Amino acid sequence: MAKPSIVPVDEERRMTVIEHLEELRRVLIISLIAWAVATVIGFAISQPVLGILLGPVHKVIGNQKLIYPGPVDGFLLFFKIGIFTGFILSSPIILWQVWTFVAPGLHRNERRFAVGFVASAVVLFAMGIGFAFFALPIALRFLTGIGSSELQYLPFADKYINFVLILIAIFGITFELPLAMTMLGLAGIVSTEFLKRNRLKFWIGIFVGANMVTPGVDPFTPLLLTIPLIILFEISILVIRALRR
Repeated sequence: MAKPSIVPVDEERRMTVIEHLEELRRVLIISLIAWAVATVIGFAISQPVLGILLGPVHKVIGNQKLIYPGPVDGFLLFFKIGIFTGFILSSPIILWQVWTFVAPGLHRNERRFAVGFVASAVVLFAMGIGFAFFALPIALRFLTGIGSSELQYLPFADKYINFVLILIAIFGITFELPLAMTMLGLAGIVSTEFLKRNRLKFWIGIFVGANMVTPGVDPFTPLLLTIPLIILFEISILVIRALRR
């Protein structure tokens, strides 16, 4: 009778690592394909998306048209909008792929919470985008109102779109703060007592971080980001307290 073969521990561990790398490769391929397909859709709808992105600046300059200096700048502008729109459209698939990669290493209760985290991430990102569109006209009025009356704001299309896309990305990502804090709280890394005890330090850190990530050098735009983040910070404390009961 043949003896059963025993797989060495190092070989078994190496096989596990290879399996994880293959799974990571699968996640990356599916995510990139989803982003590529969504980018094609984003490029196809880039014209109406451009109209949405121009909404805040038209509230400031009226029906004045934006300009671009180079003959290919218009195409590059729509291509950039298509890539950004494609990422937003494919983000639920990307997040779900990340979840399928992480889920096997979680306990059953953690998996139940993680499904909610994926949905919450999409909702919070959408809230961040919505608040960015609310803040943009306010920021533009403040920024373009500084200076002499002899100066007129003539926006270049590429610079304005870059400003808007960066601001949307920053607001969308930073609005994930409650999700990150809740995960840290459930993991036992932070507690509500620690957060409340160091509340002022976190507020200052949020303000400093907002100044570092927002485009421009004005103090007004970071303030528009700081206020909702502080509110989300306080909400996170309540959420962690409720989930840890």
